[in-house]
Formats: sequence, C-alpha cells, structure tokens
Amino acid sequence: MGAERQARACAAFYGALGIAQPALSCLRCLRQFAGSTAKRCKDKHLEEALLLSRALSEGLRALGDAEAQPLLRCVLAFQMEATGSSSSFQKLEQIVTQLVVGKEALLSQEVGALLAGLVPQGEVLSPGDLQSVCMFLEESSLGRQHWQQNLAPLLQGLATTLRWVLQSQPAPGGMWGYLAVKACLQLFQALPKDVAPLVWSMAGKSEALQSLLGLLLEVSWGKVPNKDARLLAGTALSMLLNTAPQPERGASAALALFQLQHRGGGELQFGELALEVPPVLEPDGLEKLVLTRGLLTCCKTDILSCQLESFTRQACLLLDVVLPAVCALTKEQKDCHYYCFQACALWLQRLRDSLPAVWHLTGTRILAQDAEPLQQLTQLVWDNAETPVEGVSEFIHSSFRLLLEIYHLECQHFQDQERPLYQQMLQRVVSMPWQIKARYMPLCAIVPYVGSQQVLDAYPDLPQHLLSCLSTNHLCPAATEVYKALVRQQRAERQDGQRGTDAALADRWALRWLPLLSQALRSPLPILQSNAANHLLAWTLRQLPAAQALLDAQFSGWDTASLRAWVSLLKAQKSVAGALPLRGELLQAAVRKALVRLRDSSLAQLRGKVPQDAEPSEGAGQLAQAVGFVEWLLQLSIASLSPGSNYQRKKTALLLLAAVLETCTDTWSPERKKGQPPRTMATLLSYARQSGCWDFFSQTNLLALLSCLQDSTNEIRDLASELLVRYFPPTFPEPVALALFQLAQDTLGSPRVQEAEAGAVLMKTILQKSDSSTMKSLALEAEAAPTLPNRGLCFAQHLLHVLQAQYTAACRDLLRAAATAPMHGAIAALRRCLLQVPEVAASMRAAELAQSWQELLTRLVTTARDITSFLLGALQSRQGPGADEQAAAPSFADMGNAIGSLIMLGKGQGQEEEEEDSVLLSEEHSLILTCCWVSVKEIGLLLGGLAELLLAPALPAGSGSLLPLPTLQMAAKVFQEILLRCRHWGAVEGCSMGFTKFCAALLKHPDAELQAIPQTMLEQGLEALSGPRSSSITRRAAGFPMLFLCIVSGEAPAQARPLLTRCIQTLLALATTALPQDWDQTLDLPQVCACHVLQTLVRGAGLGGAVLRHATPMVALALRGLGSPCWAMRNAAIQLFSALTSRLLGQQRSRGEGCLAEGVSLQAFLGQHPQLGAVLLGELGAAAVPVPGGPQLHPALHAVLTLLAQLQPSAGGPGSRSACFLGPLLGLAGSPIYAVRSMAAKALVPVVPPPQRRGLLLQLARQLPTAPGRVRSHNAVHGHLLQMRALLAPAPGTDGLSAEALRPVALQLEARGWLLTPAQHCPLVRAAFLQVLALLPASFSPSFAQSIRDAISTELGSLPPGGKPGCAELQVGLAVLHQTMARFVCSEGARLADDERIGAVCSLLRQPNPDVQLAILSWVISGEGGTCEELEKALGLTLLESLRSVLRERRDKEFLRLYLEALLHLYREPSLWSQEASRKLQGSSAACLEMLLHMVEAECPGPDLLLQALCAASLLLAHWFEGEDSTLLERWCAVLEECSRSASSEVLRLAAARSLQKAGADVVRRSLRAACPSLVPVALRLINVGIHLLQDEEREVRHEASGFASLLRQDAGEPLRDGCVFVQDNLGLLGLLQLLPAEFGEHPETFDLLLQHLPVLDLRGIMEELEANKATSLYKEDEPNVFAEPAVLARQLLAILLQLLEKAPAGSPPRASALRWLAATGPGILRDLRYCEQCWSQGPAARRGMKALGCAKLHMAVAVLLVRAQLAAQVLRVLGDSATTMPGLGGGAQEVEQELAMVQGLLAQHGLAPALSQGNVPGEPGPPSGAA
Repeated sequence: MGAERQARACAAFYGALGIAQPALSCLRCLRQFAGSTAKRCKDKHLEEALLLSRALSEGLRALGDAEAQPLLRCVLAFQMEATGSSSSFQKLEQIVTQLVVGKEALLSQEVGALLAGLVPQGEVLSPGDLQSVCMFLEESSLGRQHWQQNLAPLLQGLATTLRWVLQSQPAPGGMWGYLAVKACLQLFQALPKDVAPLVWSMAGKSEALQSLLGLLLEVSWGKVPNKDARLLAGTALSMLLNTAPQPERGASAALALFQLQHRGGGELQFGELALEVPPVLEPDGLEKLVLTRGLLTCCKTDILSCQLESFTRQACLLLDVVLPAVCALTKEQKDCHYYCFQACALWLQRLRDSLPAVWHLTGTRILAQDAEPLQQLTQLVWDNAETPVEGVSEFIHSSFRLLLEIYHLECQHFQDQERPLYQQMLQRVVSMPWQIKARYMPLCAIVPYVGSQQVLDAYPDLPQHLLSCLSTNHLCPAATEVYKALVRQQRAERQDGQRGTDAALADRWALRWLPLLSQALRSPLPILQSNAANHLLAWTLRQLPAAQALLDAQFSGWDTASLRAWVSLLKAQKSVAGALPLRGELLQAAVRKALVRLRDSSLAQLRGKVPQDAEPSEGAGQLAQAVGFVEWLLQLSIASLSPGSNYQRKKTALLLLAAVLETCTDTWSPERKKGQPPRTMATLLSYARQSGCWDFFSQTNLLALLSCLQDSTNEIRDLASELLVRYFPPTFPEPVALALFQLAQDTLGSPRVQEAEAGAVLMKTILQKSDSSTMKSLALEAEAAPTLPNRGLCFAQHLLHVLQAQYTAACRDLLRAAATAPMHGAIAALRRCLLQVPEVAASMRAAELAQSWQELLTRLVTTARDITSFLLGALQSRQGPGADEQAAAPSFADMGNAIGSLIMLGKGQGQEEEEEDSVLLSEEHSLILTCCWVSVKEIGLLLGGLAELLLAPALPAGSGSLLPLPTLQMAAKVFQEILLRCRHWGAVEGCSMGFTKFCAALLKHPDAELQAIPQTMLEQGLEALSGPRSSSITRRAAGFPMLFLCIVSGEAPAQARPLLTRCIQTLLALATTALPQDWDQTLDLPQVCACHVLQTLVRGAGLGGAVLRHATPMVALALRGLGSPCWAMRNAAIQLFSALTSRLLGQQRSRGEGCLAEGVSLQAFLGQHPQLGAVLLGELGAAAVPVPGGPQLHPALHAVLTLLAQLQPSAGGPGSRSACFLGPLLGLAGSPIYAVRSMAAKALVPVVPPPQRRGLLLQLARQLPTAPGRVRSHNAVHGHLLQMRALLAPAPGTDGLSAEALRPVALQLEARGWLLTPAQHCPLVRAAFLQVLALLPASFSPSFAQSIRDAISTELGSLPPGGKPGCAELQVGLAVLHQTMARFVCSEGARLADDERIGAVCSLLRQPNPDVQLAILSWVISGEGGTCEELEKALGLTLLESLRSVLRERRDKEFLRLYLEALLHLYREPSLWSQEASRKLQGSSAACLEMLLHMVEAECPGPDLLLQALCAASLLLAHWFEGEDSTLLERWCAVLEECSRSASSEVLRLAAARSLQKAGADVVRRSLRAACPSLVPVALRLINVGIHLLQDEEREVRHEASGFASLLRQDAGEPLRDGCVFVQDNLGLLGLLQLLPAEFGEHPETFDLLLQHLPVLDLRGIMEELEANKATSLYKEDEPNVFAEPAVLARQLLAILLQLLEKAPAGSPPRASALRWLAATGPGILRDLRYCEQCWSQGPAARRGMKALGCAKLHMAVAVLLVRAQLAAQVLRVLGDSATTMPGLGGGAQEVEQELAMVQGLLAQHGLAPALSQGNVPGEPGPPSGAA
C-alpha cells in the first residue's frame, strides 16, 4: 500500500507542472503493474513505463531536486514492493536509472535513506526486509554501495535475525530462516573485499561476523529443519572461505570445519575468528553433506587444490578431505540421495577443472589403474547406477562421462597408452542382463573412447538387446541413446578417416543396423514397431539421408510385415520433411504452425512486402486463398461440434478451433510468453471481414460452443468453456445469459453426475462471461444480488443459498431430494466458481471484500459440515449434525437397512409392506447412494481446494484470515468424519485428494496453530487405531488408512518428514505387539489395522521413495506376519509384502511390453537395502537347515523366494553381496514342497552371475544320480533339475550359453540318461530331466540324441487308444511327462526340419491320446513352430485331413477349440493355403462347412468355440470352389448378419468381422466377375455387414472390419495378397459406401440397401419429451454406441444416393426403388418439416431452446430429416410427373425445397442446423482425426 499512496501523492504533485502528461502516464503504468497478477501483464506495463521514462527524463533534468524527488521516491517504493521478482526489480532499476540522469547524488541519497530503514538497530528483520536486502545486494549497484558503507549494522541485523529464528522457530520449514541465510550468502558473494578483513585480519576482526558464523554452523547442523536452508548455509560458509587472501588459509579453515564435524563440536578457528560450537545433539548425517556440497558448489579452485600444511604428504582438500566425504555420503541410507550423487558429479567436475593444479601438486596420476581413488569412484558409480531415486540417474550418467574424460586426459598428459579401464567397463556392461537400465548409461559414455567397432565386436548381442529394450517402455529411451551414440561415432570415424560420400556412410550403417531396424519395423508387436519408428527411424533419416534408399529396398515385398514397415518409412519421411499429418494435440500444433505462416505471409501481402518478381494479381490471389482456407477450417470445426458427433471428432474440432482463434484473432493472452497476435492484426481481420469471412464470434459459432458445454465428457466441456472465456466477447448477450442460467439451474438438480457436472461448468462460464448488468438480470437469490459489491461474491452467495435450500429439502425427504435436487451439483458449481475463476481469487485478496468473503466461507464450511454429518448419518439410520459420531463406517447390511427405511419414508407409510429381495439395486436405492457419495466427494474436493488457495504462502498477509482457525478446525472435522465413516472408494479417493491439499497447506503455513491441526489428527488417528473398537475399520472401510496417508503426504519433501517417521514407527511398534490369546474374529485387531495402514502408506504415490527408509523393518514385519496364527494378520501381511515388493523393485511393466522380469539387479538391490538383505538371508538360512523329526513349514519362505526371483542377475566379481544367497538356495532343492523347489530354482537365477553359470551347471549335473540305486531323495533330484532348467533357460532377448560351452554339462547328463527311462519311476523327474535336455540339444552326441528319441518313441508309442497308461494304477504326473515329450518332439522337428522329425510330429498328432494332442496344438498356437515352414505346412495338412472326423466326434469342446485355433494359425495368410491343402479337403469341404455352420446356427458351444468355428468356416469357404450350389454361402452370410447385430455379444461381432475379412473380400471380388452374377446379392449383404461392423463400438471389431474394406481396395483382377495395410475405420466405411454405386449401381437392391442405413428418428416424440421437462432418471439410457455418428453417415449417404439417382436411366431399378421410398416416406417428411416450422417459428421458450441445443437425439433427428428432405426433393425433381402425382406431396420438388429452406433457416438461428450460406456441410467433415 506504500507504493500506491506514493503514486497518488505523486500524481497530485505533478498535476500542475509542465511534465504532467508523461509523469501521469508513467504513474498509470506503474499502478497497472502493481495491480496485475499475470507476469506477462506486469512485464508489459513495465515496458511501457520504461519507454515513458526516457521521454520523462528530459523534463526532469530541467527541474530541481525538490521537483524530481516525489517521482523518484514513488518508483523506489514500487521497486521495494517488487523484490519478490528479479525481472521486475531489474526493469524498475532501469527506470530509476533513466529518470535520474544528471541527478545521481539525489538517487544515492534516496536509496540510502530507504535501505537504512530496513535494518533498524537491534531489531529482527522481517522476511520482506530480508528479501529486499537480498535483491538490492544482487541487482542494485547503489544498494551494494550502501551496504558496503554500512556493513557493520547489516551484519549485526542478520545475526540478530538468525539468532531469533533459531531460538523461537516461528516457522519450522518456513522461509524466514532460509531468507536470513540467503542474505548472508548474497553479502559474502557481493562484498568479498569488504568482508575479508573482518575474518582474516586481527585488526579488523568482527564480533558480529563471528556470531553470524556460529549461527550458520548451527543452521547447517540441523537447528533449522528446512533442508534447503541447511544446504544454503553450507554454500554461504564456502562463499565466506572464498574471501581468504591466501588459498592456504582458506583451505585450513575448511579443514577445520570438517574436523569440527568429526569431533561433533568444540573450538573452531576460522581465520581470525574463534568460537566455541556446541555439540550436535541429534546428528542426522546431513551436516556432512551440507559442507561438502557447499565446497564443491562455489569454493575457489585454488583453495580446493592447494597443499594442506597440516599433512605430512602432498595433500589437498579435493583429494584427501572431500573425496572421502563424498564416498561416505553415497553409502549412507538417508533421505537425500539426490544431493549426495549431485555432490559426486560435482566432485568429478571440480577435479576435471583442477587437473593441472593437482598434477602440479602430486606429480602423479590420480586415476592410475591400481590407485585407490579410481577404485573408490568406479565402485561408487557402479553400486548406485540403479538407484531408483528420481534425478539420480542423470548424476550417475554425468559421473560416468566425467570419470572417463578425466581418465582420458590423464592418459594423454602422462602419455600412457595402456588404458585397461575402458575394457573393464565394457566387459562389465556386457556381463549385465539387458533388462537393467543402468548398463546403457556407461555404454553411451564409453563409445567415444573405444570406438563403435570395438563395442560391437565385444558385444555381438547388442542389436538384439536393443530390440528387446524397444519393446519395453522404460528401457526404450536408454536403448535409443545407445543407438544414437554408436551411429554418431560411426559417422565421426568415417569422417576422421577416409572422406566418403553419404552413400558410403549409409552402407557402413547398414552393415550393423539395417537388420535391426528392419526387424523392428516389420515386427507384429505394436510397441516395438511404434518405438522403432518414432525413436530410431526418423532420426536415422535425418542423420543419414542416403539410408532411405536402403530401407526402400528392404521393404519392397507385399507381405504384411513389409507393408507395415513401408508405411512407417513413409510417415518418417514426411516427418523429416515437416509434412506429417498428426493426431490430437500434435495435429493442433502442426495446424497452428501452418496458420501462423499463413497469417504472417498475409500481413506481409497487405503491407506491400511481396517479392519483387511477383505479380500483384498473384499476391491478391494468395491472400484470398489464405483467408479462404482459414474460413473453411473454421466452418469445418464448427460443423463437427454438433452433439451428434462422437467424442474424438468434437475434441479434434475444438483443438483446431483453438488453433484458429489463437492465431487469427487479436486476442491478447497474458499467460502466454509467445504467440501473441501481431500489432497489425486488425488490418488482416478487416480485410477478411470485408470478404464476408472470419466472423469468429458469430451467433452460430457461439451456439455451437454452448452446445459443447452440455456434453457428457469433462474434456469437451472444459475445452469449450476455455474457448468461450478466452476469445469471445467479455459478456454473453443478455437473452443467451438468461437462458443459459436457467439451464444451469435445471442441470445442477439432475441426479446424473455428468449432467450435474455440466451444470457446474455452465455456472462457472456464466460467471466469467457476465458483468454487473447481467448479474442484475439473472434470477439470483434475493439476498445475493442487491447487497454484495462483487459479482464473484454475489454468485457464490447465490450458489450457497441453493445448496442450503437443497440441504433443507434433503432433511425433509432425502429420497425426493436425491431425485430432484441432489446437492453434489451445487457443491461442484461452488468448487469451480471459487477455485477455477481467477477474478474470484483476486477478489478474495481485496481488503475491502475480506469481511464478506470470510462470512461466506464460514457459512459454506458450516453447511458442508452439516451436510456431511446428515448424509453419513442417513446411511447409519440417524440424521442431524448433533448425533453422536460413530468410529467406523456401517456394514453393508446396516446401510441397506437404513436406505430401505429412507425409501419407505419417502414413498409414504402405506407402502411399508416388505418387498421381495432382489440382487439388483432399485433406482431409489441408487439415487440415495449417488447423492450421498458424490456429495461427500465434492465436499472433500471443495474444502481441500479452498485451503490450498487461501493458505498459499504467496498470498499477502491477512489473506489467511478468510479461513480463521475455528473454520479450519471445523473443516478438519469434516474430513475426519468422511474418512472414518465412509466406505465408497470413489468418495474416499476424491475426499483424499482434497484432504492431502488441506494438510499440505496447513503444514506449509507459518502459523504454528495451523500446523498443529494435521499433527493432532495424526495423533488422534494413531490413538484410535491402537484402542478397542466395536466394529471393523480397515477391512470394511477404505477411508481410515487414507487418513494417515493424506496427513503424511502433505509434508514438504524438502523437510525430514517427521510426521511420516512418527507414524511408521508407531505403526511398526503396534503391529509387532503380541496377539491376545482370545481375540474376536469378527473385529479387527490393532495389529491387523496397523499392517493395513502401512500397506496404504507404501502404495501411496505421493510419498515416493520416502517410505523406503523404513523398508527393512516393514519387510521383517510382513514376513513375521505370514506365520501368524490369525488369518486376518496373515492376509494383511501378504498385502503389505506385495506393496513393498512393488515399491522396492521400482519400474513396473505395462501391458504389451516384451520384458518378462523387473530391471533391478540383486547386487544393486542389496546395495540400496543392505539391512534388508540380512533379513532375507536369515529367512532362507532358517528354511534351508534340516530339522530333526521331519519337514517344518516356513510360511515366509515363498514370499522371500518370489521377491528374489523378480530381480536380475548381477555382474558378479569378488566380494559380491549376492554370493551368500547361493548356499541356502541350493539347499532348498531338496524341499518336500513342490512350490518351494520351483520358486527356489527361479530365485537362483539372479544370484548366479552369467560368467559363473557354466560352473554351477556342471556342479549340479554331477550331483544327479548315475544309477537308480544311488537316488537318496527324489525331491532333491527334481529340485536340482529345476535349478538346471532355470539356469539354462535363456533370458528374453538373449541366446544363452553356446553349445560348445555346454558340452561338459551335456557329457554329465549323457552319463545319467537313465533318468529319462522307466527305470526312474517318478514321471515328474523324467519330465524335468527332458526339459533340461531340451535346452541344450546341439551339445549332445548323435548316439545320445538317438537314445532320447527312442525313449520318447517307446513311451508314447506304448500308449493305448484313449491315452490311458498301461499300468494297473494311474501315476501322478504322467500327463505332464507325455506333454513334455510331445513338445520336445515338436521342437526337434522345428529345429532339424527333416522329413523323419516332421513325420514323427504329425504321427503323434494323429494319435488319439488327448494329452499329446493338446500339447502339440498348444505348441502350434504359441507360434514356436513359426521358424520352420515345412513343419507348419505338414501340421496344417494333418489338421485338414482329420478335420471331418474331429468335427463329427466332438469329444471335447476345449480340444475342438484348440484344434480350430491351431488350424487358423497355420493358415493365417492366404499364401499358406496350397493346392495340396485343397486336395486334402477334396470331397469333405462341404461336409465340414455344414458341420461348422450347424454348430454356429443351432448349438450353443460357448463364445470362444463359436469364434473359432465361424472363422474356420470362413477359412474353408474362402478356398471352396465346388458346384453352383450357393446354399452354404448364403447360410454363412446369414450367420454373419446375425452375429454383426449390435445386440450380439462382443465375441460374436468380432467373429463376424474376422470372418468377413477372411472370406468376405474374396466373395465380393468374385461377384464382380462376369461369370458369377449369382454372387451379387450375397456380396451386397456382406458389404452391408461390413458397414454395420465399421460403426461398432469396440475398436477391435472395427479394426478387423477395416481389413475387409482394405482388401476390397486391391485391384479386382489380381489375387489377394498376404499383406494389407488397414485403412482407418471411417475411411473404410466411406470406401464401402462408394463401392456400391461404382460396382453395383445397376442392381435393384443397391438403392434399398443404402436407404437402410438412413436412420428414421421420431422427431415429434423427441420434441415432446424435451418439452415435457420431466425429472431426469438416474438410469436414463445413454447412447449404446458412442462411436457411431448417424448424422455424419446420413450426409455421406446423401451424396452417394444423389449420385446413384442422377446416373440411373429412366425405368432403372434405382429409380423404381426411389419412387417406392418416396411414396412411403415423402408425406411424413413434409409433415415433419412443417412440424419443425411450427415449433421454432413462434420463438421457443428460452429453456427449451438451450436444452434443445445440447440434445444429441434432437440434433441427429434434425440432421437426418434435412438429409431425407433433400433426397425427397431431388427424387421429385428427377422423376418429374411420375412422382408429383403422389398423394401428400403437395406441389412437387419446388414446394419441398422452399419448405426445406425455410425450416433450415429457422433451425440455423437456434444452432440446430448449418446456415444456408454455408451449404450443408463445409466439404464434408470426413473421418475425425484420431478416431480409432
């Protein structure tokens, strides 16, 4: 307010002087600057003031100091209030400097007086004063000059302030202490020469500075809990060291600081300053980080690298003091990983910069091969390379690069040619599993030093591993960087060596990378193909343009994979050229860029800046084209906003409209830094409007956006509202505002959530688009409008009155209120209006409105409390805010009874008879539940948002009083009540979001009383958790654990999170207490509750890695709980352990990824959690020790093994942490529990490093018994085999060990071949042995391989029909053995591909053994035989040969499903079908077809079997060419028609779409030939089916149907190819529609078929329903298919029907069909047109008009009616006299056209139809961008 007063006084002073005009203008700009909130507005006003100050400077120079002084003081006052913004302060500094040219002495005097008042003697500086001190030190030369002359009082003031902050702690974690430390730092940095004598000279020694030094040490040691303040204190201390006159003195002082930390306190000698530092009471480890990071951040290089005098050897700070501190820091498990590794990267950076000085000091290499620093640093970066903390990976990557750079510089300096570090790092990278993301950072760093060729030679599997990474989302960026690094290096090597052309560079690239890119782009895996195209392909084309020709040749085939890759290549080429059509937001960005170019070129044309050689007419034509294009785009966007359009079309249209309005209007947006309209934009707008274009804010466009405000999706509503608010005129026309307000009132009372939310958006938009006159005309509550001065306040008052009225009605009759006036709409409207309207937030900060806002907000919170208590009480059979609170939510039965009572009360006492029980909830029941839960959720969001808005630290003092302490305590009680008594997860989740904001705002606030509110709630919650209760809390109520999560999530991450620590420690102590002897199973035990709360904390996303500090005791608790005798405790422990596993393993896989395991190695896991490793090892050790008296159960064992199995192998090496796990896991091989043996084998994989696997495999093989008599334990034998199988199985994306390396293992297994024979009585052991053999087939001798085949042949050949074993009793595991043998035979057949092996597979498939057949069929379906075409061909023929008998027998549905699925897989492409396949079916095709169709038509085989049966029938039909009988074809077509109906299940519709793709295209193409005219009716029916399926609501169905449309685009004279690029669904639909007139236009059924898709909607019924204005039903039917667009389809059909009609000659079938249609529908069309004229010509009621504007059904009915009317008029015109004589059609085509024009004009005025001047639709919208 000081600046404002100064401005008013200044304006009065200069009013009579000669410089009044420029002075007043400058003052106006400054006042506008102070009153603006957006930074762009502030900058704009300051720029204007700066320009004015230059003109004003001339006038001031002629005046005396007395006349210039008021203006100078005024500007300085504004500058003092702008110390929170550096850019504003600098601009004001420029203004001041400009104004006082020639009066510098006056300025110095005024600045001195101003700054002197900031530091009064002996007083504490406020945060604002501290900020001013900092800003004047940093940005003002006069400020620095003043402090230089007044240094002593400034030091004394800072010391006084910091001492007071440390003693009183008014704001723990606040900004006061931070600003005090910052001021010290700025002082030491800005005035080093002035500070130096006070520290380093005995004569100038300062007691104030000595005191300040001690205070800074106290801050750095933790006296202030704010982590940022402590880190800044370390920087300030380092900056003070920089003032040392000699580096050695500064280094000695720094060493003294480190030694002081080690001692924990004591005497400190810092230059000439001596002080006694008290010991640290509770050291947390951060004090070492503070000093270390401070030194590395800003300490001078000569101080860090100079010799330390106290050391006997050549030592310096950097190597001998800071490096050990950095290494120690990275090993500590504290909540500051980010800063620790930042310190590591900083140390390497400072070492690189200090290398010459350090070399001069030491005379030797620092990173010599055996030197300790190199070992420490490499161990440090490798151990922490997989740290999951956000941001740490960047520091690790930087550390790798710096380490290698320093190593390289040292090798160069000392001329050392031996550089083993490179090879060591490369080998370590190669030995790590590909799933570990951390391996790719050092690989990128090492490439420039060893060269691309050496990396690829040492790592031959790299291309395959990169492919695997590209199919895994979180590894894709790392793989991309490796690829780019290697390609860049290849280019650099080529350019440094031999100069070559681009083609030569591309050829070298192709040798290594073309196969990788080709495989990825041809892959059927969507994620791999997409990532390769997006991340590799386009970049490659930019770097190597010549690679395009190589890729073109690679993808020249016609198979599906080649076409898929070719399309990706085309898209990448367009992307490189900048012409790629993109989707959604990317499309918007591309269009915006094009529009900016058009706009700028058009403005250049208007200014006459055209090329000299251009003709004037050419420029005018280009200008007209640009204006026309923008107009077309505008009309296209508006036409696509009809409520009948689907979501994707409307969203794309809104994004395009936003791009148009942003670039082609003169609307200035203060929040945007770029893209503001040019100053000459008005010229272009005037030109366009003179041409009748660019009427952006027309009534039509306004109504189109208003219709979007009633959409059912939040995104469409919000986008439309934003466009209206940002670009359209500031106020709505009064009739529109009134009608919109009435509609908003109505929709707020809807029980349907989406309609009530639409009403809330309407209210917010009305508020933003209204002025005072509009507010007066609105029907606001009587108490709101006249008395309140602000429209935001007025509107909020009105909504509060509405809410209170609804609450009163609910208290009288909750059922009726839930149906007609539920409260959630009004609460949502209040939330949006109070929290999302900037003007309302600004009015809350106005002092004159503070009292009114405080009263309103207090009443709002009180009402929210009453509503919450009432609603939650209603679900517990009690109402009223005064009822006693219950500690837990009611049970489902209690809630049901309470709601039943409310329903009976609402219906009246006469209906109290007991109704029949129903599984489904009645509408009344759902109404009450929806009202309660959604209202409660909205209350939580509202209260949390208010606290976040009004308690923000940026608000001026006094704003927090809008929510005084009692109001906040009341809000806290509301949250507490909701979370304790609510069970609905949606309500709990919504309330939790608000409660987290509430707690965060309170904990950040400087008021200690406010900070205590969350702390008190936490203590109350912990007390309630540990105390006795009468009902369940955690199992039945989702809210109670969320209470704790929200409170601790509100803590600032920069602090030490004391609430989280307190909460977890208390919960751990509670959960570990012993269970009582006689607990009640119906109640939750406190221990169980504590486990559930811990699980919620672990899963909470807001806590991030903070909970990992407590991971070890929580894991120990979960493992101990798994052995509890209480079921509830075991259940809670399982859930806790699962949550901990997810949190500990970090990155999770997403659907569609190829990675099968997590990407954290065991070595890294144990490094991050060393104590946890001991816990896990203890459990394993206890389970592995044999116990006398038989086996003993270990409930926690399986959990430990599961966790270990999800990790990755480590690189190994001496001293590996994982080595100790090997023994216990090997010991578990003999466990009597199968699950333990199996999981122990999986857990063994990450424990054994890859280089050690061969030795362990050999050891395990030798432990297998060599003869039957030597078997000591079958369990041990089985366990060892499982472990061998796990170690031999190659990881995804790798090939495993080579055959030569496994030869010794194979020899040991050959010696134990008896394990496969019947001499081994256990089938499971035989199966496990065979599974091991299957993993190393190429390592065996030929004789042993033959013995394996003989054993399998003997075993499977001895099976009798039916598959029953020949022995007397059934053996457990025999089926597993037979299936394993069958899979082995299949794998060998695919590997060797000889006739004998393939014949053996086919022979097994013919055997009637079900286990063998199922195993082979499953193997085929899994695609394992895809590498052997001969085997697939033979299996396909075998299946076809037996198909008839299999269909006839139908022995088992599952077998038949697998049989048909395998058959379809083997003939998945048309080219796979051969003449031999047709011969196999010779004579049986019709029979097989008959049986398959009968199965689909008459039987109920289940959806999965039906899908395969219909697709199999289609496969046979596609290759069936027998006879003229088309009965089977027609039956098949009828089945497709039945299955494609919208009422059919999704599986049936999918079956129809796949069948249509498989055989439908061939039938249609055959019908086009002259020899097959009988197929035309069937072809038309199939196209009709395709039209239906391409509009299906399921994306997969549409995708399959688009394949049918795509195949029909191929040349009819050519056979169908395997490959086909599927067209987009809407394009496919348009293609089918265009195919009908093009190929079947003369057929009599074509016209009628098209007319079938022209919907007939009851326009009169829709209007009557709209006018009835009935109460909205909660179960109102939504559109069953949100993808279909009947209005768009009708417009497309119109063009095709008109084309067909025009081309048809007189007397042709199309004209006859049109005549029949006209006779049947013409009179009705005319009646509907006249009905529309009657309804809309009299001026409809405002409410109905606005409601009609958003009614999708009405829009569709009107659009279809206009299409049908246009078609009828054209039929009348074409048919002439033969049509005009029909009854009910009046005077013919002219009358219909006139009526149509009149009705369309009326409807266009109300936004229900396009305007006549626009035509029907601008060019046809076509397919929406991004519709899928």
